[in-house]
Amino acid sequence: MNIIDEVRRRRTFAIISHPDAGKTTLTEKLLLYGGAIHVAGQVSARRRQRAVTSDWMELERERGISITSTVLQFPYDGYTINLLDTPGHQDFGEDTYRTLLAADSAVMLIDAAKGVEPQTKKLFAICRARKIPLFTFINKMDRPSRDPLELLDELESVLGIGTYPMNWPLGNGETFKGVYDRQTGALHLFERSAHGATKAAVQTADRRDPAVAALVDEATFAAFIDGLDLLEGAGEVFDREAMLRGEITPVFFGSAVTNFGVQLFLDAFVEMSPPPVARALRQAQGDRGEAQGDRGEAQGDRGGVLPDDPSFTGFVFKIQANMDPRHRDRVAFVRVCSGKFERDMTVRNERTGKDVRLARAMKLFADERESLEAAYAGDVVGLANPGVFAIGDTLYEGAPVVFPPIPSFAPEHFATIRSIDTASYKSFGKGIAQLREEGAVQIFYPWGSTRTEPVLGVVGELQFEVAKYRLEAEYGVKTVLSALPFTLALRVGGDVDVAARAQLPSSAKLVEDWEGRPVALFESEWNVKLAQEWNPALAFLSYVTQEVVST
Repeated sequence: MNIIDEVRRRRTFAIISHPDAGKTTLTEKLLLYGGAIHVAGQVSARRRQRAVTSDWMELERERGISITSTVLQFPYDGYTINLLDTPGHQDFGEDTYRTLLAADSAVMLIDAAKGVEPQTKKLFAICRARKIPLFTFINKMDRPSRDPLELLDELESVLGIGTYPMNWPLGNGETFKGVYDRQTGALHLFERSAHGATKAAVQTADRRDPAVAALVDEATFAAFIDGLDLLEGAGEVFDREAMLRGEITPVFFGSAVTNFGVQLFLDAFVEMSPPPVARALRQAQGDRGEAQGDRGEAQGDRGGVLPDDPSFTGFVFKIQANMDPRHRDRVAFVRVCSGKFERDMTVRNERTGKDVRLARAMKLFADERESLEAAYAGDVVGLANPGVFAIGDTLYEGAPVVFPPIPSFAPEHFATIRSIDTASYKSFGKGIAQLREEGAVQIFYPWGSTRTEPVLGVVGELQFEVAKYRLEAEYGVKTVLSALPFTLALRVGGDVDVAARAQLPSSAKLVEDWEGRPVALFESEWNVKLAQEWNPALAFLSYVTQEVVST
């Protein structure tokens, strides 16, 4: 099979939702119907048979929340699916943002009883900014739910996106019996399986069959028929091109926990969702820019690096350590953007300008990994990282390219952290360095001091708990966190010696980042105004160097 055919088979998508909308459950049920697991909770065809979900970190299982993104690749119906599971909690929005950069489309999960929730709106804004095609799965129809037409109206009015229901639910809560497929005209009636652990038995029927009406009460059946008549009377036709532009979202109703509607959704998704598309390039400088321009002239008019370009390109969007206690290594997650990846190939890291031989490549399935020989545009490859890769790195063979940088979010919460046992300081330092490399936290030190007690900066407070947990669980280091009152970090522009003598309000603090650059921490915007007045030779600049959609 050639590169073009391989690329057409790829479907790479992320799932986004508000916490508790059922994202982890839907992920697992997609694996069930995709054949990656035989029974929900157990991996198929693995050496270690054990409970598994996309939440591979022990703390995730203890807390029942997703706190790190992961990759799950599996074949389905002639396609290769790359499912990028994202954290649902708002405190981990930065990890979600980076993961969405690697996705070609997204599935937005909505709780049928709650509708559009705050985190949904924030993640939707990221998808809209990137013009990612969006599919909507309205979940938990097996529980008392809001009127389907009301939910569609809310999607349109709150998010500002058009909707097109691909199916229509028969009932909700205890009366939820199935969904009507508007494309085929068949009503799919489901039978519940024990705890939803196996595929739901299904039979099809005509929607006006008297036997169907007998399954529910008169009011429920009348609402079902009236809703369908209203949709069909509107005469709207699904516009796939509008979906690809991010203007409308196909909507599916179902219940992940009972498996109702999951396979219908999966079948429609692989058929409708886009394969990998061209990736935009950042304008490079100097000699590299000229070389990139030579390559770009053949492709630039078509939107950047094309996925079927024979030369390999990719970028690092995530780094994770200690995914498997047996390995205790660091893995760089690389989204392949073009060409064919082959194990042992040599590529150039655009950031360092050095060639790297990719000898230890792996296919990822949550915390599991297997040796990988080849991958194509749309796939996510795991690379053993002995410290040569960083988030945002562009990798390429042939003519140089550089993809847009992946920004860091400005931290909003700060705390000092120290090791309780001085004998474990080496492990403490290693753990702190690794957490920073992953982008899990940002590290600062008091200006001009020895680097013994770092200041952690995070977007969400729950990240402190994760950092503390991982230092103890993965590095054997017990720590003490002390919260600081700062809420804002700004880079200090100007002469470094002048910055070192800066006059700051008593409620501000001068620190240095990991690279030794001056950063000022403030409690409020009022403190910033004072600092600007007192230090006219300095500039207090936004911490984020690249524009980010607010989350």
